[in-house]
Amino acid sequence: MANTTFSGPVRSENGFIDVTKNADTGAFTTNFTLGSSGLLATPVAVPDANTTLIATTYAGRTLVLPNLTTATAFTLPTPSAGLHYKFVYGGAAQDNQNAIITTGSDTNFFIGGVIHLNTGGNAAAVFANGSSNSKLTLVDQGLMEINILAKDSVNWYVWGHIASASAPTFADQ
Repeated sequence: MANTTFSGPVRSENGFIDVTKNADTGAFTTNFTLGSSGLLATPVAVPDANTTLIATTYAGRTLVLPNLTTATAFTLPTPSAGLHYKFVYGGAAQDNQNAIITTGSDTNFFIGGVIHLNTGGNAAAVFANGSSNSKLTLVDQGLMEINILAKDSVNWYVWGHIASASAPTFADQ
């Protein structure tokens, strides 16, 4: 279907649903619903494998990390102002593997930091250097919410919190 432009309000009694159609199977996947409860973005369970987070599939949705079987890298696409990724942990207990969120290049670096809530009782802020740190390693992650927002076509803002025995780290590629 082609794009349609309206000059007046669009009304629906039962909301709107945005979907993606699988080209091979024809199956539809709901991306988000806009209804009487507001905007509801369908969460996505990310694979337990190194994954490039394609904007059309993963951006603007809550990304649920599984209990990983090995250290796993999640690579962000080229930033575009406003592109947003929110990561949460969906495992039943603290993971024994690291999740790595990377921009793929030190020229696309993180600005900001995360709060580490040490399961041993301490808390500390961990910051990216704001000039080249393009890799965030979530060490043995447990409860967490990490937000990443494209500032522009070069850099990413990062903020959130993570509860784990070991502090997360920022580093260059």
